[in-house]
Amino acid sequence: MGRMKLGLFLAGYGHHLASWRHPKSVEQGPVDIDHIVNISKIAERGKFDLVFLSDALYIDETAHPDLMSRLDPFTLMTIIARETSDIGLAATVSTTYSQPFHLARAFSSLDHVSGGRAAWNIVTSAVNSTAQNFNGTVNVEHGLRYEQAGEFVDVANKLWHSWEQDAFVKDKERGVFVDQSKLQPINHEGKYYKVKGPLNLERSPQGSPLLIQAGSSSAGTDLASRVADVVFTAQTSADEAKHFNDGLRDKIEQRGRKQTDVSIMPGLFPVIGDTEEEAQANYEELQDLILPEEGLKLLSPYVGDVDLSKYDLKIPFEQVESSDGNGIKSRYELIKKEAMEQNLTLEDVMKKIAGARGHFMVVGTPEQIADTMQYWYEQGAADGFNIMPPLLPTQLELFVDKVVPILQQRGLAQTEYAAGTLKEKFGLEND
Repeated sequence: MGRMKLGLFLAGYGHHLASWRHPKSVEQGPVDIDHIVNISKIAERGKFDLVFLSDALYIDETAHPDLMSRLDPFTLMTIIARETSDIGLAATVSTTYSQPFHLARAFSSLDHVSGGRAAWNIVTSAVNSTAQNFNGTVNVEHGLRYEQAGEFVDVANKLWHSWEQDAFVKDKERGVFVDQSKLQPINHEGKYYKVKGPLNLERSPQGSPLLIQAGSSSAGTDLASRVADVVFTAQTSADEAKHFNDGLRDKIEQRGRKQTDVSIMPGLFPVIGDTEEEAQANYEELQDLILPEEGLKLLSPYVGDVDLSKYDLKIPFEQVESSDGNGIKSRYELIKKEAMEQNLTLEDVMKKIAGARGHFMVVGTPEQIADTMQYWYEQGAADGFNIMPPLLPTQLELFVDKVVPILQQRGLAQTEYAAGTLKEKFGLEND
């Protein structure tokens, strides 16, 4: 049997909407650099494959408290790089509101600084509030965002490979610093970008960073099947996750790629206690801190920015209207399907989303968490998990100290890091 991959979805307070209100939360949360570094070190102690930081380029009333005040991903990952030795460093950058040259240079820099541990979480930015910070009023249409993203990644890859491995001769005797014949302007001219190149930075240890994609829509999985090394996804059951995986792996194979070259890692929101009763109490303690108006604001983007405050919290969720705008389509369909199957009210859905934000949640003992992860892994529903502790650092410490050893004893999780770059640790080749 192989081993499951583990990622830590970094947050300042925790992934639960109300984690910042908990007495054990860290006051400065996401802007407390010592706290974030400590969380990353705990994950490295647990032999996690990578830490991952999501990002947003807007602030409005629907934003999670962790996104209200957040350090720039590259600044943060560069600091974490100097404080850790093996764990991968995944930063989120939008293709819709960036330029390929800037991005390629930044990730190549992070790869150099970290000794080959950089990863890029590719997003296209689904929220209209982002457009309003970048000379727009409405976001780019869903399909076009992904078409643009595809070209963006192609340009970045050309830039990362615009210097051959041995181009920098640095021969002091002959006075030759660089072999000009190995400098390759990319001269890219496409529908969205015109970039001459080359990159003003020699090739990094990985060549290009590990590429992560998180869109579960048809356009998102098309892009993932072509470029991704890792896919993050939100799935609420093992059956749904297996169905998603099978569909994506078919697309990967159709691209002429090996299915095993891509690791699919659903989000997992574990609420841990030494007993079932303690785990449930830990969960309820957080749920009781949710203010309904805040929960509804967080849910709103998933239904196309509909004003949910006009509804009675007790109505069946299926009676809530949704917009056909540029909302988070794949996530909304999952939420609606689960709500209909379980006869959930708007309040039920609101609390569930506010808690686990649409990801799979397990409330239980360390053994129960490990059992669930093993079941998903052995059923082909996951190659690993993106762990989303509800409260930091306490719930991460419980996971590392109590769940990880069980997974290691079962031969499911690594006990030591393999040598090499992040790609090599994932069984991939540097390029």
